[in-house]
Amino acid sequence: MSPFTGSAARTARWEHLRVELADGVAHVTLARPDKLNALTFGAYADLRDLLAELSRERAVRALVLGGEGRGFCSGGDVDEIIGATLSMDTAQLLDFNRMTGQVVRAVRECPFPVVAAVHGVAAGAGAVLALAADFRVADPTARFAFLFTRVGLSGGDMGAAYLLPRVVGLGHATRLLMLGEPVRAPEAERIGLISALADEGGADTAARELARRLTDGPALAHAQTKALLTSELDMPLAAAIELDASTQALLMTGEDYAEFHAAFTEKRAPKWRGR
Repeated sequence: MSPFTGSAARTARWEHLRVELADGVAHVTLARPDKLNALTFGAYADLRDLLAELSRERAVRALVLGGEGRGFCSGGDVDEIIGATLSMDTAQLLDFNRMTGQVVRAVRECPFPVVAAVHGVAAGAGAVLALAADFRVADPTARFAFLFTRVGLSGGDMGAAYLLPRVVGLGHATRLLMLGEPVRAPEAERIGLISALADEGGADTAARELARRLTDGPALAHAQTKALLTSELDMPLAAAIELDASTQALLMTGEDYAEFHAAFTEKRAPKWRGR
């Protein structure tokens, strides 16, 4: 995402999210605990716009996405979204579904790693948000459920049919998206749906520790690795190798590459600058 901005000022307050920025880490919390952090139209739009702003500013090196209260996110709010969509026309429904997809694209395309801290339920759109993250740190209470067919919709919502087979394989993805069965933490770890299993109640702490580790590392290298992982999913090998070569050649002109050599020579830890 380009760092250049127009006339719009930075958003001073996010109505539908709790956002904290500290030392290069953005902590973004879905904060409707009485509704198991069910998403509203405004929450989707805020996530889309927040990720765009943070991507332009380039001050964030990692983002932790979590949920307040008993769970991560129970998906779209039944009354405020599902009920409302019943009275929408086709154009409005297309606008809404495109917006939810834009959130997933923003998570995948932002130039910093996103760590989902999952406890309790991650259902429907909440499961897809966690799926879109670069890392999923979960505690033993976590359970993922892609519930779209349970409400009469396609299991391939918000890019789930694209992302999930690439994370857990086609067989597991077919079962999870077709049947909407919940996957609890032990199975999620076994099939590769979660990156790390934390102690009970420790998902947020473990996610923050991982974000700090990422933040202290070479940010530009992380950004380019994420970009290649996303871009090369559908590339033939020859194109992927050429893109790898071009990316490495550019990074070899950067300050961090030279800093590694200097640090190795001087027998000290590198001081990464993300350049």
